[in-house]
Amino acid sequence: MEISKLHVGKIYISLFLVAIAVSGCSKSNAEFPAMANSEEWQVIRVSDGDTMVVRQTDGREKKLRLCGIDAPEKAQPLGKESKANLQRLVNEVEGTVSVTEIESDRYGRTVAEVFSSKNGMEKSLNEEQLSSGNAYLYRQYADKCPNKIAFGNAERIAQSKKLGVWRDSSTVPPWEFRKRQRQNTKLSNLDAR
Repeated sequence: MEISKLHVGKIYISLFLVAIAVSGCSKSNAEFPAMANSEEWQVIRVSDGDTMVVRQTDGREKKLRLCGIDAPEKAQPLGKESKANLQRLVNEVEGTVSVTEIESDRYGRTVAEVFSSKNGMEKSLNEEQLSSGNAYLYRQYADKCPNKIAFGNAERIAQSKKLGVWRDSSTVPPWEFRKRQRQNTKLSNLDAR
């Protein structure tokens, strides 16, 4: 009899520890290392699912590319949905975001991690786009993102749930779509000669 009570007690303790571990891993409680170095800016417009224009506190405007993600292009299936989801995330906080600049890309855009905060709950917009299936992890550039591990986990969540870009295995990733567009343009130019 004593052994079975001891066994039941161990089970309750194990369940309690698992509950604590799981609750500590939820996205809403996650701490984002990049937020410590961020500034608060106002979003002027969302261009697509991974690009936006913001106004800095000094009034200057900057085009931001969300670090480590690549969303479907506007002309692709899910391109409009991806943009709409990013717009929804921005609207939830009335356009006020925190921006952590990472670098400038070859097009002169500022590559950044972008966060929102509402009622004390912080969100990474980069991570939200990934976990909802509205973007892919852009592996060749993700290493520069402070939250790259969280981004990889977010993409795996969307994959496992078959959300957005993961719903249909024939979906073309945006980098492949752009490559095909460039090839088609080259062929058109050759035909025009």
